[in-house]
Amino acid sequence: MSLQNGETPAPHADGDGPDGPGDGEPGAGTTPPGARSTPPGAGAAPPERGATSRGPGAAPPKSGAASPGPGATPPGPGSPTIPVPTPASAPRRGRPRSEAVEQAIFEAVGGLLDDGVPLTELSVERIARTAGVGKATIYRRWSGKEDLFVDLLRSLEPPDPVLPGTSVRDDLVALLEALRQRGLAKRSSALLHTVFSQMQLYPKLWDAYQLTVIEPRRRLGLDVVRRGMARGEIRADLDVEFVNDLLVGPLLLRTVVRPGSSDLDPGLAERVVDTLLDGLGPRT
Repeated sequence: MSLQNGETPAPHADGDGPDGPGDGEPGAGTTPPGARSTPPGAGAAPPERGATSRGPGAAPPKSGAASPGPGATPPGPGSPTIPVPTPASAPRRGRPRSEAVEQAIFEAVGGLLDDGVPLTELSVERIARTAGVGKATIYRRWSGKEDLFVDLLRSLEPPDPVLPGTSVRDDLVALLEALRQRGLAKRSSALLHTVFSQMQLYPKLWDAYQLTVIEPRRRLGLDVVRRGMARGEIRADLDVEFVNDLLVGPLLLRTVVRPGSSDLDPGLAERVVDTLLDGLGPRT
């Protein structure tokens, strides 16, 4: 159904948008496409061995037994009964189109931003209409557009690192290398650049990104610093947060303050960690 004059389509009876329940799954009471329909008389008990067709005066069939329909060939003795799935007993297909739906939603947001629509003017209704889904489809995945935007950023950024755990130095290098890779991604992705440049004008989105993305990464760095202090690799008399700021500061400076520079070169993470550990190590 096409939308005219900005109308919002009425929700379906199942509470979902045009993609229906489960994003393309058949609803209850419908036969999935390609599934075999139940033949007439299916489920009838096979005749007892040696039994003949009923003639006049024959005893009526047992209650609940169904006779084969016209033209149907009754199963022979010993033939296995093949169960035919019914809508109530057939297994659900899950969400086969979930990834495709989410990708369509992300692409809708990206397309709107590319067209010059500010983040603050993007509504769930407009995103849903552009993606060709119902608003319920979006709200089933995200509590609001801020959570949607945060997940979009996560999908564009490199994944968080897996720390090797071999030494505090190696873990710190892995953390800073991931920060360097994210800085490179922001430079190469116009969409990332657009979103981050607008987040300062969108405090609610910035707070959501800080809480769900930045803060967990920060806690991970603080844990590595504390482990270094416990192992004697970093002086225990230093402030943990101050040490962490010293480590990530050079990467953030080159990513945020000087985004146009070309100084996010390979080996930067190792140089920062080795230089700081030389000064932060225990005094002899």
